[in-house]
Amino acid sequence: MAFAAMTVKLAVAVTCALVLASACHGLELGYYKKSCPRVEAIVRDQVKKFVYKDAGVGAGLIRLVFHDCFVEGCDASVLLDPTPANPKPEKLSPPNFPSLRGFDVIDAAKDAVERVCPGVVSCADIVAFAARDAAYFLSRMRVKINVPGGRLDGRRSLDSDALNNLPPPFFNVNQLIGAFAAKGLDAEDMVVLSGAHTVGRSHCSSFVSDRLAAPSDINGGFANFLKQRCPAGSDPTVNQDVVTPNAFDNQYYKNVLSHKVLFTSDAALLTSPATAKMVSDNANIPGWWEDKFAKAFVKMASIGVKTGYQGEIRRHCRVVN
Repeated sequence: MAFAAMTVKLAVAVTCALVLASACHGLELGYYKKSCPRVEAIVRDQVKKFVYKDAGVGAGLIRLVFHDCFVEGCDASVLLDPTPANPKPEKLSPPNFPSLRGFDVIDAAKDAVERVCPGVVSCADIVAFAARDAAYFLSRMRVKINVPGGRLDGRRSLDSDALNNLPPPFFNVNQLIGAFAAKGLDAEDMVVLSGAHTVGRSHCSSFVSDRLAAPSDINGGFANFLKQRCPAGSDPTVNQDVVTPNAFDNQYYKNVLSHKVLFTSDAALLTSPATAKMVSDNANIPGWWEDKFAKAFVKMASIGVKTGYQGEIRRHCRVVN
């Protein structure tokens, strides 16, 4: 028993050493092993049910954890609904509304967990576990991430915080590197996490003005394709990856190299020799991106973790206790 306990502690220490020096404070692999041993299986079952019905929900869950962690840390603040006291929470901010998805999956997972382990598992951990599982299923089990638990839920959620912290799709490479560095993530993390754009959809309004209506490096044929999908006066959605739209794979980087990506921030990865090399490696070395994504995900999912009196375990994910 002593040897087994030491092995678990060593595994946690190694995982944390592979990410930020202080990223894993308060987080542990198998955090709920004693208090709610079935939690990760319960969340995975709920995610599987939703993703197999609609792959877009899986893409939404991956985006959800990013939008949560970059604003106030990974504390489920993005889940909070408007109230008379706080009419404009994060989820109503332009980067999130109306495009952010997956809230119903988190609700279902939380309800299922609460039936088994009431008051034990945070919404913030469920968001991280659900995104991990979405990547697993959409990658056909190729992306396997060991996600530690122990996050607490935050009480603050303001639309202005989302605007001030989420990098917009028109950022250049230096702005992207700076935005990620502010969260303790390096340039490679930024390039690797950008690969999540291999799934999901985007509103035309997010890219038409600076990619189609202005000079850009976008492939001419791809530009014409997008113009047909984005008629003036409307704002439909288009797949971010038109080649393998529902597969969580490295096709995104091949699209970047062929100038067939939606956002200025995607194309910007080729404007720096260092990030361009990373794009090429992710596109051409089998399994390279999947392994790096797993490590970068753990770093991102450890941003600004709340502990002790900084947070709580919500009974319902959409409202503070």
